[in-house]
Amino acid sequence: MSDLPRKAVTRTAKLAALPLGFAGRATWGLGKRIVGESAEIVGRELQQRTAEQLFKVLGELKGGAMKFGQALSVFESALPEEVAGPYRAALTKLQEAAPPMPTRTVHAVLTERLGEDWRDLFAEFDEKPAAAASIGQVHRAVWHDGREVAVKIQYPGAGDALLSDLTQLSRFARLLGPLIPGMDVKPLITELRDRVSEELDYALEAEAQQAHAVEFEDDPDVVVPAVVHQCDQILVTEWIDGVPLSEVISGGSPEQRDRAGQLLSRFLFSGPARTGLLHADPHPGNFRLLPGGPEGEDDWRLGVLDFGTVDRLPGGLPETIGHSLRLTLEGDADAVYELLREEGFVKESIELEPGAVLDYLLPIIEPAVVDEFAFSRDWMRNQAARIADPRSPAHQLGRQLNLPPAYLLIHRVTLSTIGVLCQLGATVRLREELKAWLPGFVVETAEEEFYEDEAGERAAEEEFDEVEDEGEPEERAAGA
Repeated sequence: MSDLPRKAVTRTAKLAALPLGFAGRATWGLGKRIVGESAEIVGRELQQRTAEQLFKVLGELKGGAMKFGQALSVFESALPEEVAGPYRAALTKLQEAAPPMPTRTVHAVLTERLGEDWRDLFAEFDEKPAAAASIGQVHRAVWHDGREVAVKIQYPGAGDALLSDLTQLSRFARLLGPLIPGMDVKPLITELRDRVSEELDYALEAEAQQAHAVEFEDDPDVVVPAVVHQCDQILVTEWIDGVPLSEVISGGSPEQRDRAGQLLSRFLFSGPARTGLLHADPHPGNFRLLPGGPEGEDDWRLGVLDFGTVDRLPGGLPETIGHSLRLTLEGDADAVYELLREEGFVKESIELEPGAVLDYLLPIIEPAVVDEFAFSRDWMRNQAARIADPRSPAHQLGRQLNLPPAYLLIHRVTLSTIGVLCQLGATVRLREELKAWLPGFVVETAEEEFYEDEAGERAAEEEFDEVEDEGEPEERAAGA
């Protein structure tokens, strides 16, 4: 594999060939229909062949192409099983690995960024990459102080490749739509473009990762590797072993799946509350299951990697999300509608029926209704089909709703996480996490606040009495 950028014209040509391939297969499909094969079988074959070519090209090119493929891959559970099944392996490759850059290129970057004597910084350095992803690859090494570390090296020219690929992909976004029912891929590509500069800035990534590492340092459930060293195009962090989430998805035990799903949900909602940052790249390649959870070595913790894309939320997730979710669960259609209008989800120029908006939302928030919810590909497919079907009232209403820019990344991260939970087939106590971490989801009544204040006052009085009692013998002795 040559360097990531190759020639810009070569990358553009490969991406530009995708819609031509789609069109050619559509013509092939029409021919099959003419000779008598059913529309259902032809449509299934057409979608499968299209998806196979798409993910093959995206994985080979890395850069923005692979970044887009990774973002799409978490929605695999929305596809019909007969289509998703045959190329699930290709999706897993996109989540976990890509062809590595040559050793000479790795050495050149290390020499340029760390100096001629870069090897002196390491007691050991594995020339073979442990992982290769969209804009950089990771090498396992031992830092000079004996710590095992992951050395993340950015591909030369990654920025140009990212922008070029995403620009090219946006030009034929409409043709990619049928691959993921119910999803408009153009806003996804636009949002990925907007994040390019952050993704390339390893100083920002180091800052976000270290903030999480400090906050979760003693956490029994979540492990974030600490930052060891950072400079332009190089990021060195502590190494963590573990089972990649992609392997849990493909062959994990029910216990592993449920534990991974619970911890992923917990991290999604607790991260912003605890750090003011939302990890915004929740594809399975960025997570590991590690032994040694609260119940011992047979229990599991969640290892979290790659903080290149985060949403900065100083006050945690917006209270509006918790408020609207709670009001929807309570069935207060008018209050939900007014809140959505205030926040810009319903534009002033549009009038919708509050009851219809409530009907649109209720199936989506089903996991928050019950104490425990079993996520599944079937549930995801049903949701996607409901929203994608042009004849569906949900489709008609969804087209009239608006997604304010401030919520765009939060929306994508939430949908992506749900996609991963459905791939896991995990049973999760989501409501428990919402109550603990989502602002506005739980509102204390005046009565509850009164009793809490009363309990606090009683506890303070009892503590004061104990101190008084303990002091009496000394006081009597002093008086004598």
